[in-house]
Amino acid sequence: MKHLIAPSVLSADFANLQRDIEMINSSEADWFHVDVMDGVFAPNISFGFPVMEAIKRHAKKPLDVHLMIVNPDQYIERFAAAGADVITVHYEACTHLHRTIQAIHAAGCKAGVALNPHTPVALLKDILTDLDMVLIMSVNPGFGGQQFIPNSLRKISLLRSMATHVNPDLKIEVDGGIGIHNAGQLLEAGADVLVAGNAIFGAASPTEMIAELKQVSGGIVQS
Repeated sequence: MKHLIAPSVLSADFANLQRDIEMINSSEADWFHVDVMDGVFAPNISFGFPVMEAIKRHAKKPLDVHLMIVNPDQYIERFAAAGADVITVHYEACTHLHRTIQAIHAAGCKAGVALNPHTPVALLKDILTDLDMVLIMSVNPGFGGQQFIPNSLRKISLLRSMATHVNPDLKIEVDGGIGIHNAGQLLEAGADVLVAGNAIFGAASPTEMIAELKQVSGGIVQS
């Protein structure tokens, strides 16, 4: 299966959210990427359970939920109940990361860990075998439209090398500053899932942009 495309709902038109959800449903996109921010861990506030439940009612593809919040453990079961298929928490927000990953799996979801740009991938060495996905943040969390941080490519390559022998099915997701201009580099470095917001929703034809991102060569993952 080719690499996955996960449009970021944070960049959708919230006055026409159902329209944008249906656009993603009918496109070549694979997941909905749902960013949840609390204004504490990340310097912005996005949406919570009511909006996520509304997305789930109309979405025909998996919900990839990225929790940029403090104390994510207390909300895991609620996000699972609201329709999350994948729940990703931040390494920087979890005091007992292994316990958090166990809780995500126990809730029936796939588990991911996100790393901020300054956090080295080596810190995941002892938990890599327990993860379904790692999200490399290629911008600082909080706002869309930021410039891609070039060092992210090195982190992706290093993580792919780390996972090769201990967890070859690990998906590597990348979020921040992604578009046609750098998608090929990311896939070549070892990324499997590309999150794109402004590049898709700011395009003249979002469905065509999704198709273009899907057609970029490289990046093969297990289904």
